[in-house]
Amino acid sequence: MNNAPDGLGVRRREESGRARIRSIWSFRGRYRTLHLTWFAFFLSFVVWFNFAPFANTVGEEFSLSGAQLTTLALCNVALTVPGRVFIGMLLDRLGPRRVFAGILIYSVVPSTVFALATSYPMLVVSRLALSVVGAGFVVGIRMVSEWFPPKEVGTAEGVYGGWGNFGSAAAALTLPTVAAIAGGPQGWRWAIASTGVLAAAYGVFYLRAVADTPAGRPYTKSRRAGALEVTSRSGVWALAALTVPLAMILGFIAWRVWLVGAISVSIMWLVISLSAVLMAVQLHLVFSVNRPALRNQYWEEDRYPFRSVAILSFCYFCTFGSELAIVSMLPAFFADTWGLGPAVAGATAAGFAFMNLVARPAGGLMSDLLGSRRRTLRTLLLGLAAGYGTLYLLGPGWPVPLAVAATMLCSAFVQSGEGAVYAIVPLVKKRVSGQIAGIVGAYGIVGAVVFLTILLIAPAQTFFLAIGAASILANVACRWLPEPKDSFGEELLQDTSESVLVGAGADG
Repeated sequence: MNNAPDGLGVRRREESGRARIRSIWSFRGRYRTLHLTWFAFFLSFVVWFNFAPFANTVGEEFSLSGAQLTTLALCNVALTVPGRVFIGMLLDRLGPRRVFAGILIYSVVPSTVFALATSYPMLVVSRLALSVVGAGFVVGIRMVSEWFPPKEVGTAEGVYGGWGNFGSAAAALTLPTVAAIAGGPQGWRWAIASTGVLAAAYGVFYLRAVADTPAGRPYTKSRRAGALEVTSRSGVWALAALTVPLAMILGFIAWRVWLVGAISVSIMWLVISLSAVLMAVQLHLVFSVNRPALRNQYWEEDRYPFRSVAILSFCYFCTFGSELAIVSMLPAFFADTWGLGPAVAGATAAGFAFMNLVARPAGGLMSDLLGSRRRTLRTLLLGLAAGYGTLYLLGPGWPVPLAVAATMLCSAFVQSGEGAVYAIVPLVKKRVSGQIAGIVGAYGIVGAVVFLTILLIAPAQTFFLAIGAASILANVACRWLPEPKDSFGEELLQDTSESVLVGAGADG
């Protein structure tokens, strides 16, 4: 008697899944907004990664050392972490339409400066400015959540993240061709400049083509600016702890650059000192903005569990952080281990990124259909740990096709895990979902920097093992991840609660 309902439930989930997949190809209503938004994210990633295909070309033209090229690569992510946090605050106040359009239009300036650069300092400054463009991802998370009900938000966010994230692979695949068409040794300059122009033009279009919310539905803004609004005393202290690594990441990157001999020790300490000042300012804002939470001055129904933000940040640290790191090291790993040529070895990294088109939406779809977002995420994290455990075992004795298959399977768990993380993020607390998305997204960049640092001082096997171990810890942490309220509701989520002076306390 129990099998019939279970079988009916499975059939209904299958039918719902097929209907959801068919709907994705629509270009009407909320799906139109989804497609216009993931393409905005796609272009922002094309701009953000427009240097990678020409790293060797730029290095030869400017006679750069390996350490200088490493510095440029790190500059490309240096301001992405604080940028994602700041842009999260901005979009919760101004709305995603204007903020995303602004980022795309802004991108033409640093892209053009980089394309016209005549010295190494110009390259460094323009890459630092371009690293802000990598923060655009968080804007679309809020936009998509405004248009899709909770029961569909995982699939929609997965499509947004997966198809938009493919912009990094698209840059590697198309920009060398653009440079060849432009012709001559300066073709790379035309290719990089063209990405900024295209993004800016689309930004102008996007500003006119979309709305922040469906007609007749107000946009819920955050009540306080300067730091994420939390709703309990324990949440304030947890936010302060979570802020420290984000504030110190610039100092950490400076240390990384110093390790390869690209800057002097005095410059390293200057950057570390500036990071410490930034941390002090951010911590001051955390406590000043959240005075009501320190006094427990929130209605019970207006509270949200801040531990959700911390746990999801660690999960994205493992998933997206490992993706960025492994794409950077995979070509060299295959070339060194199996003696492959640059083209074949590079194809393995491209294949890892290519999985975004399917795996990330699949993670969001599973989160929507399997009845528990937490359980789905925990399962995918276990698969992630197993995937990196398999990569740890890779060696010259493995046939190359089997090694590539193991890498692709690991990639599937990495990116479906990312989709499952962002199936939960917009459901934690509506009015500050942009800031939450910014913090979680920033920890993805932090993860990449940490894992690549491990690779700098240890062999690849230790690198894989460290990511696998971190994924197991994230799975354990998810035991305390609350299932979001109305996680599978059919109506658009709306935060209409009001905070007032109350004495009740609740754990955050």
